[in-house]
Amino acid sequence: MTDHDQTTPEPAEPEPDLLDDEDGDLDGALLPEPPHPINWNLLTADDLEQEWLALNQWVDWLRHTYGLPASVIPPFWHRHSELVWELSALHLHWLCAYDPEQNGSAPLGWHRDFADARGRLRDWVATCGTRLDRDRPTRQTTWPGERPAAPVEDTIITDRDADFVQWVLDDVAARRQAEDDFYASLDAHTGELPDR
Repeated sequence: MTDHDQTTPEPAEPEPDLLDDEDGDLDGALLPEPPHPINWNLLTADDLEQEWLALNQWVDWLRHTYGLPASVIPPFWHRHSELVWELSALHLHWLCAYDPEQNGSAPLGWHRDFADARGRLRDWVATCGTRLDRDRPTRQTTWPGERPAAPVEDTIITDRDADFVQWVLDDVAARRQAEDDFYASLDAHTGELPDR
């Protein structure tokens, strides 16, 4: 065998880096962000609106798919933070359980946890007192030294969807005002909060 017969392999071309840039583009396609917990207290006004709409759509799907009564998911769940937090956590759990990268038994785990969540939802609904056609703020227990809570009265609501839209508009406007107030309080020269 001569040196001529021996061919040296061409150096392998480096494999392209699948992540083209720091934004996580995969050959130009944006990678989906994995589900993450929603802290409703920390959302910006814009994110708050998106999360409200996504959660509302999912809750509507959930109640229809599983035939859930108002004693589990009442029409005015959005007016009660205890129900929002519970449903938001259940939604996140569902997103993770049905993620294509998840293992095959994850949906079964979600259904087991969904059974537990239905019991908690029934407890929350009974405590807050919301009904099919009316709502009232969740009663608050007054601790010694606190001002007595205002009387709680039922409000009859005839159009759930209109109530939800107005609720979201008001919540987003309040969050936007809080953001504006915060930025207005910053020192114009340093961008920092002034010493108090």
